[in-house]
Amino acid sequence: MRARQTLPTHPALLRHAEERRKSAENRVADRITTFAGSMRFVYLHVIWFVVWIGLRIEDYPFGLLTMIVSLEAIFLSTFVMISQNRADEKRQVLADNQWQTVQQEERQNEQLLRLSTQILNLTKEIHAMNVGRPAGGPNGTTVDRSPRVL
Repeated sequence: MRARQTLPTHPALLRHAEERRKSAENRVADRITTFAGSMRFVYLHVIWFVVWIGLRIEDYPFGLLTMIVSLEAIFLSTFVMISQNRADEKRQVLADNQWQTVQQEERQNEQLLRLSTQILNLTKEIHAMNVGRPAGGPNGTTVDRSPRVL
């Protein structure tokens, strides 16, 4: 059974993944780290060690096997660092996108504050105009402003 790699859903991560796919180097590193981080990789090594030791390909203390495993460990540690760098890149892409969103929201908030201030000033002007007028309805008729009791 093959492990399915989920695709990112965030638009910034989708763009980042598309950029990574353009490089053959990145595609190879991604495939290796995906395989090296799977249980298939573990099972393959268990089988390999059992066969190597069981068929007595070399005598104890298994010098060649030790050298092969050491070289593999060197390369795998490098791929782990590549994977960590890739994760850091993703976090940076998300942080940059979040920063842009925050900046856009700040601009919108400033615009809303300006509009609110304008509305407040207009409301004050309308209130000032109405306070100075005599109470009356249209065509100079007076309006009864006393509370009504039913």
